Amino acid sequence: MSPAGGPPSALLLAGDAGGTKTNVGLFHLDSAGPAQPAEPKLLRSEQYASAEFPGLGPLLTGFLGGEHGVGAIAAACFGVPGPVVENYTRTPNLAWEIDGAALGRELGIPALALVNDLVATAAGVSLLDASDLAVLQPGDPGNPKAAGNRVLIAAGTGLGMALLPAMDGGHRAVASEGGHMDYAPRDDEEIALLRTLRGRFGHVSVERVVSGPGLHNVYLHLRDRLGSRETPEIAARLAGEDPGQVIAEAALSGASPLCARALDLFAAAYGAAAANLALLGTATGGVYLGGGIAPKILGKLRDGVFLQAFLDKGRFRSYLEAVPVRVVLNERAALFGAARLAADRLTA
Repeated sequence: MSPAGGPPSALLLAGDAGGTKTNVGLFHLDSAGPAQPAEPKLLRSEQYASAEFPGLGPLLTGFLGGEHGVGAIAAACFGVPGPVVENYTRTPNLAWEIDGAALGRELGIPALALVNDLVATAAGVSLLDASDLAVLQPGDPGNPKAAGNRVLIAAGTGLGMALLPAMDGGHRAVASEGGHMDYAPRDDEEIALLRTLRGRFGHVSVERVVSGPGLHNVYLHLRDRLGSRETPEIAARLAGEDPGQVIAEAALSGASPLCARALDLFAAAYGAAAANLALLGTATGGVYLGGGIAPKILGKLRDGVFLQAFLDKGRFRSYLEAVPVRVVLNERAALFGAARLAADRLTA
């Protein structure tokens, strides 16, 4: 029996679904006293290639139906890459349609919630240690508003954003589809990029630039519109591998000046978008960079290009200089955040 006021001992299922990969974990929630909230403990986890499954249901059936038999699951929560309305989503960068209530009935889980993937990541940020974060800008620790609002921006297969207003002694995650806001070029070079992308896509969202596919879009613009030279080695790799990863690796290794220029433009656009979100959310408490790309290009984010664009906001430069900027290094932050939200379902 659980202590008075504490959540029961239970099994939880949690997941972080992305356009490229999906992490799933089975957790045990230990009983805790009323003064000490229970934290989910990971029992086992798996990572899957999202595109290999027609939906989240078949993926979870495989996870639960393997050789590791499990008991009854009390609650589940899944971060999904798209807007969630009444526990339902159709993901824009992954051909999945997910009905949380129907999925719960299918799996026999009485409380199953879908949340935007950035909401899950935001819930995980509060669980991270200092070693799980890389500091791009320390900000001003003496700022009286340093415990204020936060924001989260995450480039991966798409671009996610979330607001984290300070509430009740903590931070409440507010979902956003800010990645689909208009791309805002800042100089002639970026205006030329916008014109190229308008010709391809019509509407140009910031996600068309700040994402894995966005990095490829920037590269193609430089190659095709400006006549920058593509090496045969890079052309061969782009034909058979993930283009964003190829471009980032070749840029960081110095193997391709064209890739290096593309990554420069990408990092600047990422910095500008992060600052726009910081201003929108009055994020005196910090800007967090999640997603799979930032940890892989940490050296580029630290070389000055990102922060130069981040601070390039005219009269608000000094305001942004006081804002801490950190990269989330723990790739399972969203998974643990989803588990924390699943545990909250038991006490709601």
